[in-house]
Amino acid sequence: MSTTTAPTTVTQEVTVDVPVDTAFRLFTEQFDKVKPREHNLLAVPITETVFEPRVGGHIVDRGEDGSECRWSRVLAFDPPERVVFSWDISPSWQLETDPDRTSEVEVRFTPEGENATRVRLEHRHLDRHGDGWESLAMTMASEGAWPLYLQRYVDVTRTDA
Repeated sequence: MSTTTAPTTVTQEVTVDVPVDTAFRLFTEQFDKVKPREHNLLAVPITETVFEPRVGGHIVDRGEDGSECRWSRVLAFDPPERVVFSWDISPSWQLETDPDRTSEVEVRFTPEGENATRVRLEHRHLDRHGDGWESLAMTMASEGAWPLYLQRYVDVTRTDA
């Protein structure tokens, strides 16, 4: 796994030992296994995270009491090459309702031979979040954020492929 941080972008990359179609499908269909439950804006524990596989869909956390937190909008859905979703969470870890103050996460899936795929995650435009965006960028590059998500994704590709 490699990490790159530019002023307003955090980039992570992994290679998984599955074909590109499988890599894309596992990322979107098994996102519930990728996103840690403790990454939670709800007042109750999360029972599932749903990735709605279409432009205009959302990424939604569902709480054990039936509450929902729609913390992301699906901006591009181009299987098996890429998916782009918004990061609608402010530097103070509150939902951001102004789309002009949100960042974007693009995940690209590139074949590396017949049975391997390079997966590149780019969290960009972090400066759109306004005051505190630098700390958000540092947090997203830290081991408990995108590196953790991608490690969990690698684990999914090993067990659910």
